[in-house]
Amino acid sequence: MRKQNVVLIGMPGCGKSTTGVLLATIMGFDFVDTDLLIIKEEGKKLVEIIEEIGNEGFNKVEENLCATLHVKHSVIATGGSVVYGPRAMQNLRNEGMVVFLDVPLGEIEKRIGDYSQRGISLKEGQSIEDLFEERRPLYMKYADIIVNTTDTELSSAAETVRSLVEEEWRKL
Repeated sequence: MRKQNVVLIGMPGCGKSTTGVLLATIMGFDFVDTDLLIIKEEGKKLVEIIEEIGNEGFNKVEENLCATLHVKHSVIATGGSVVYGPRAMQNLRNEGMVVFLDVPLGEIEKRIGDYSQRGISLKEGQSIEDLFEERRPLYMKYADIIVNTTDTELSSAAETVRSLVEEEWRKL
């Protein structure tokens, strides 16, 4: 059976939300941003949620939301820490084709800039480099498709993802 959705995973700053909106537009799909769903559900910014309940608490909120998310014909942009939630990833893999937007560390650091207000789930003393090294194997593990979007215009990245996803869907 063809999976009904495209699920974008990757580091903060890799372009999940921006690419996701463009991808949804060219595919005629809805767009769902799980970070925005969490903000709406909790009534607070991500950074405020993390400050109040910590990284582990935030990861549980994110996992619970993504483990119970059921949509059709949607592009789903996830938070970068979704890969810490096995139940969430199992559901997302069942619901859609998982695409890892792979961007090298240097580019991530450049794109993020000051990350203090982004709501990134960092442990105390953990750098973006540490986070990158910790998460990249998880992104690779869960991805059906890997797309490097480093030097790609966003519209080209969205078109590449569309093409690869449709190619995979034809195989199912």
